Amino acid sequence: MPYTLQQLCSEIGLVYDGEEREITGIHTLSEANETQLSFFNAAKYANQLPHTRAAAVLIEAKYADQLPASTIALITDEPYLKLALASKLFAHKIETKGGHPAMGEGCDIDKRVRFGKNVTLGDNVTLLAGCYLGDNVTIGSGTLLHPNVTIYHSCQLGEDCIIHSGTVIGSDGYGFAHTRTGEHVKIYQNGNVIIEDDVEIGANCTVDRAAFGSTTIRRGTKLDNLIQIAHNCDVGAHTLCAAQSGLAGSATLGRNVVIGGQTAISGHLHVGDFATIGGKSGVTKSLEGHKTYVGVPAIDRRLWLRIQAKIAALGKKK
Repeated sequence: MPYTLQQLCSEIGLVYDGEEREITGIHTLSEANETQLSFFNAAKYANQLPHTRAAAVLIEAKYADQLPASTIALITDEPYLKLALASKLFAHKIETKGGHPAMGEGCDIDKRVRFGKNVTLGDNVTLLAGCYLGDNVTIGSGTLLHPNVTIYHSCQLGEDCIIHSGTVIGSDGYGFAHTRTGEHVKIYQNGNVIIEDDVEIGANCTVDRAAFGSTTIRRGTKLDNLIQIAHNCDVGAHTLCAAQSGLAGSATLGRNVVIGGQTAISGHLHVGDFATIGGKSGVTKSLEGHKTYVGVPAIDRRLWLRIQAKIAALGKKK
């Protein structure tokens, strides 16, 4: 439900008596529209301030004059904490009531599948026992969900996907704001997950929903078992990712990236098209495409081999 600015500020502990506007949700500075709230808490995004279209921004006083005239500054010395409090106002209401899905022709649905409200299935969708599809979920034609797959509300799966047992799509991203006294305040994850066509996801994987916008897995990607994709990640088309790998929040991969098992990629980094990352690597900075990387931190494989040769030679010296 929408809130007026005065209502919203009252709920999060701010005083506001200026121009009234209706707020329908929250988004980033670059993506927010004229009815959405945004926030600013990191100087590296200062270049986005003059261009935001947000109705209002939670911001410290020293940065407020950088906002466009069309955007209202909500002054606070804790913008990220106030964002967390505001996110709860727009969170999806969780309830047990469900409904009957709208479905195409030829679907095969086990009687032990549960649906939320407004679920839509394409043609020839197969859902095996124990699956749960939350409110407003969309599943494309020809997609197969193996037993005990959970799709949280508002997530979208494309055509001809395969999701293996125990996988959870759309669970909350790991996001918290912190008070001055050390408490952790949940940032409600109000985005979704979009999985494009011809994606296969192995058993016991988790793909977290975005805080705002979408976590995206693009067409043709294949994920092994036991993989974690964090909130707001964008996994490029035709990527291969081996077991026990993980992407931290807002990491992005180009197309045809190959990731070896037990590899970790830090948040807000980009891996370029056709890059290959060897198993057990740790990616701590963005990587160019069309190269092979290994190690912790991950570096060009040829450099890594030279370093290993040097270390081996040191070990042979008396």
